[in-house]
Amino acid sequence: MPTIHVTSHLRQVAPTGPTRVEAGTLGAALDAYFATAPRVRSYILDDQGRLRHHVAVFIDGELLVDKKDLGRRVAPSSEIYVMQALSGG
Repeated sequence: MPTIHVTSHLRQVAPTGPTRVEAGTLGAALDAYFATAPRVRSYILDDQGRLRHHVAVFIDGELLVDKKDLGRRVAPSSEIYVMQALSGG
């Protein structure tokens, strides 16, 4: 079962610690996670169901570049990290 980790800034609306979910894709993993923490959905996804611009997702250490690629496959051992993206100039 993939494991989802979120940054501490979401701890007010997210479960404490990593959460294991049953899923084969990133989208399914997030949906399973949101079933346990519905309030965190709006922090991660926009109203179109896409990852928000200010959110970065790493799957097994690799940055998800295409924020619309929620169909990306995840393995049962995958580690998914959801965090605030940094920007600036």
